Amino acid sequence: MNDLIRIPCVLMRGGTSKGPFFLASDLPSDPRQRNQILLSIMGSGHPLQIDGIGGGNPVTSKVAIVGPATVLGADVDYLFAQVRIDQQMVDTSPNCGNMLAAVGPFAIEAGLVKVTGPVTRVRIYNVNTGKLIEAEVPTPEGQVAYLGDASIDGVPGHAAPIALTFMDAAGARTGRLFPTGQPRETIDGIEVTCIDCAMPMMILEAGAIGASGYETATELNANSALLERLEKLRLQAGQRMGMGDVTTQVAPKPVLISKPKAGGDLNVRYFMPHQCHPSLATTGAVGIATACISDNTVASRLIGGRKPLVVLVLEHPSGRLEVKLDSRDGKTCAGILRTARRLFEGQVFAKPIAQIVCAA
Repeated sequence: MNDLIRIPCVLMRGGTSKGPFFLASDLPSDPRQRNQILLSIMGSGHPLQIDGIGGGNPVTSKVAIVGPATVLGADVDYLFAQVRIDQQMVDTSPNCGNMLAAVGPFAIEAGLVKVTGPVTRVRIYNVNTGKLIEAEVPTPEGQVAYLGDASIDGVPGHAAPIALTFMDAAGARTGRLFPTGQPRETIDGIEVTCIDCAMPMMILEAGAIGASGYETATELNANSALLERLEKLRLQAGQRMGMGDVTTQVAPKPVLISKPKAGGDLNVRYFMPHQCHPSLATTGAVGIATACISDNTVASRLIGGRKPLVVLVLEHPSGRLEVKLDSRDGKTCAGILRTARRLFEGQVFAKPIAQIVCAA
């Protein structure tokens, strides 16, 4: 017995991200109260998130909230929350495709979805973007399998494969693939592509702002002048994309691209947005690949014209990520292989909401 709030929680790795998973029914329905609880749980406002279970890095300061589907054609709802580390802020405007990889397994083990055979298809409605994603979860012998032979760069070892298919991810936030009305434009003398596909992004060639594009994430994070320049460009891109003042939002995400060096199709450095991702966000990969097959974008002009059906290999700081682009009913679908693992289950403790509000 103590004076803290107990909340059922499952800690899961999804792709190259990690964070707590909650049933929607176990959190407050009021968004403000829910966000205050999440800030307490994660320990935001401290660079190490020392007073919470956050990992002190954007890829480990993420939350998934899952519940019964509220739309036709889906099995479950999935709300993603990016919890800031240094500030007491929660952003639910974007999706996270890496955390998405663990939603299917979580939903099955939570009893929200029944096993249908050796592979169970889970249709996930992303509340953030209003888009549908299909996940194929290995369920041999009637239970979720986490062990297997698949591997993804950025995660050590092997695990069971989870296939994700993003169904028509264009316009996830703004309603348009190219929110500014054009595939390529100039901001402060820099050619960029502002695209909204799975994740709003601003794509530009690394050389345009004095980078090679082959730096490590650590090297880029230490380059304060480059980060400051990217942020200025990002803020202007957000305005042009109709997103308003994005100072306190994590989207649009800046992406530096360059020629491949390891046999892939394109080399990328993806920002979250103020730190370089140690590998590559799944939603980012979907958008970047879509830019590669779209006419007259910064990406397609760099690598040459590509059209579905095609598999594009994106090189990132931790290795490579493959995106399969197909067309269904005239709309582009993107398939990506991920893995996931259940790490811990139990109860997490949060401060009472009144205490959190006072602290904030």
